[in-house]
Amino acid sequence: MVLGKVKSLTISFDCLNDSNVPVYSSGDTVSGRVNLEVTGEIRVKSLKIHARGHAKVRWTESRNAGSNTAYTQNYTEEVEYFNHKDILIGHERDDDNSEEGLHIIHSGRHEYAFSFELPQTPLATSFEGRHGSVRYWVKAELHRPWLLPVKLKKEFTVFEHIDINTPSLLSPQAGTKEKTLCCWFCTSGPISLSAKIERKGYTPGESIQIFAEIENCSSRMVVPKAAIYQTQAFYAKGKMKEVKQLVANLRGESLSSGKTETWNGKQLKIPPVSPSILDCSIIRVEYSLMVYVDIPGAMDLFLNLPLVIGTIPLHPFGSRTSSVSSQCSMNMNWLGLTLPERPEAPPSYAEVVTEEQRQSSLAPVAACDDFERALQGPLFAYIQEFRFLPPPLYSEIDPNPDQPSDDRPSCPSR
Repeated sequence: MVLGKVKSLTISFDCLNDSNVPVYSSGDTVSGRVNLEVTGEIRVKSLKIHARGHAKVRWTESRNAGSNTAYTQNYTEEVEYFNHKDILIGHERDDDNSEEGLHIIHSGRHEYAFSFELPQTPLATSFEGRHGSVRYWVKAELHRPWLLPVKLKKEFTVFEHIDINTPSLLSPQAGTKEKTLCCWFCTSGPISLSAKIERKGYTPGESIQIFAEIENCSSRMVVPKAAIYQTQAFYAKGKMKEVKQLVANLRGESLSSGKTETWNGKQLKIPPVSPSILDCSIIRVEYSLMVYVDIPGAMDLFLNLPLVIGTIPLHPFGSRTSSVSSQCSMNMNWLGLTLPERPEAPPSYAEVVTEEQRQSSLAPVAACDDFERALQGPLFAYIQEFRFLPPPLYSEIDPNPDQPSDDRPSCPSR
């Protein structure tokens, strides 16, 4: 008998979104199929899947231990989020080549479904960095007697959602700095910088509106600029490795001595970037907006405003939240101006419902069936009459105050 061959082994996911991209978050169920296509008949010991999610960092540093002596120090660390194994065909043991317990798979295409649930605990967002990564994958292994196993690994994406519609991420960010230039014993005037953004949280594709004022009282020509930076921090064995990358930037107009420039909502668009990673113990991804003044021949004057790149965009009403909250403390006095000292009486019943409307509402209703004829009885008349009875007259003094009974003790005077 001529044994068949494995033509293809693939993995497909049941996507939860319309873009057919396998994206999940903590608590989701990951499901899919292992697709096997064979030509002829094959004997199989087992078909297994192995799903795993983990964060891993690794970097090396060269160190000198004296003259002509150097060594390399490795720094590695790993955090496992989940580890799931399942057998789709066959049995657990694959170390023997016995002919017992084999499964026959005939020629053609075959599908084997799998499913597992991601942990409910927070998971780090999928990430690929300079010295580390956060990866989630599913691996399929087909074991046959006397042959090497056929293996295939396919990754899927996990997003740990960050909702920017929270008070801490909707709060404005602002700062002010000043710098005086010195050259030997000569001192020029200061360069001042003030900057503000509407909130701390944004999502990729949004534009940050920058409000800034730059005043140049020095004798040099300066240039105001702004940039978004991503900072990757990796931790292992008590050490930290940091990488800073430019994400987006813009340039203002050059300012000569004595000039001032104002940015009234100058826009800087956020390109497609990874969300912030704030809950992983060995990898941290943070963002910041740097508004700075480029000063030739001197250290730049700069302001760092922290950012959080989230996954859940701003709600339609969220854009007003920060402005309302910031104005609330400054405009509390308006409450005392608009609220009267004593409430006004409501309009009388005659001003709202005329006698003709009341009498017409009490007219009998034509019956159409048994149910409506039942409503013509005394109960319906009572309901109709009760609906249009005028309310009691408005009075600030209760005409029927509670009278304490003789057998109930009254509250003692204080």
